[in-house]
Amino acid sequence: MGRGRQKAKQTKVARELKYYTPPTDIKALEQELAHTKRSDVAVDDREDEDPYAGWSDKD
Repeated sequence: MGRGRQKAKQTKVARELKYYTPPTDIKALEQELAHTKRSDVAVDDREDEDPYAGWSDKD
């Protein structure tokens, strides 16, 4: 006995977690997005190279 109270409490906690929306700091988000530069993004410069060129038997 006593399972009903435990289940009700678990249901209450699950419902609170499901519908919880944390406060969003819009200004901080705008600043973070505004300060993102192209140089911050990793760019792969090796696109033109053939990755298997060193494996060929041709000399």
